[in-house]
Amino acid sequence: MSDAPSVDVLLATLNATDVGSLDAIAEKVEQVRRALESLGKAELAEVAAGAVSALRRGDVTEWKRARAFLQSKIGHLR
Repeated sequence: MSDAPSVDVLLATLNATDVGSLDAIAEKVEQVRRALESLGKAELAEVAAGAVSALRRGDVTEWKRARAFLQSKIGHLR
């Protein structure tokens, strides 16, 4: 993993999405999405993009589901 963030960094970034403005939270998940793409994890990157979309449209249930899914799947990348 040359310039790609570690799994721990990705998880820490997702865990930091509990507080902050919607824009700040969306940017954190966008960072995770870009990192997942750089790791060749396109399917997970799509889930991250969907999470941002859910957040922006106010779909809290879908946002929480997508974030929990990402946390679980990224944790298994170790």
